Amino acid sequence: MTAAQADLQAEFLEMPEGLRIDRPEVADGAALWRIAKDSRTLDLNSSYSYLLWCRDFAGTSVVARDKEGMPVGFITGYVRPEQPGTLLVWQVAVDTAYRGRGLAAALLDGLTARVAHDRGLETVETTITPGNTASERLFTSYGARHGADVEREVLFDTAHFPADGPHDPEVLYRIGPLSFPPADQAHRSGQTD
Repeated sequence: MTAAQADLQAEFLEMPEGLRIDRPEVADGAALWRIAKDSRTLDLNSSYSYLLWCRDFAGTSVVARDKEGMPVGFITGYVRPEQPGTLLVWQVAVDTAYRGRGLAAALLDGLTARVAHDRGLETVETTITPGNTASERLFTSYGARHGADVEREVLFDTAHFPADGPHDPEVLYRIGPLSFPPADQAHRSGQTD
């Protein structure tokens, strides 16, 4: 992590004690898969997909590490190709031993601050199945913290999914417009690279 990234992290992110935010690495893929599996709420992707995510989307994803450097939470996301000012948050998961500490909110704030700094960011999107109260609260409170509107609409209803079993609809949460300080403002305020 560069000095500028550390300053940015400190400015936008308050991590629970003893934890730190980091970019995921390929070596983290298995741990992310385990955390997602243990969540019992996420659609579990193949272990291979978590390895690829850590390789190809590390710049738009984050991992929380404990004192030993082991992943204890993560957010995977990507910038939408057709809407480069929009970050789609794919999955958010926190190890059961670290829940209830505000870790998911800290990761979301840190990730969006980093993406805003690196690429610019106007909108955050995610999909949430009805009844996933924890995710609904996370993204609604994110919008409130950032003074942004939260729009909801069904993105994929049950008919869009294959007939291999029932799937709840996926409700799109669109949060924006977002406002972050321009990257050069950090330099004017005395922060350095």
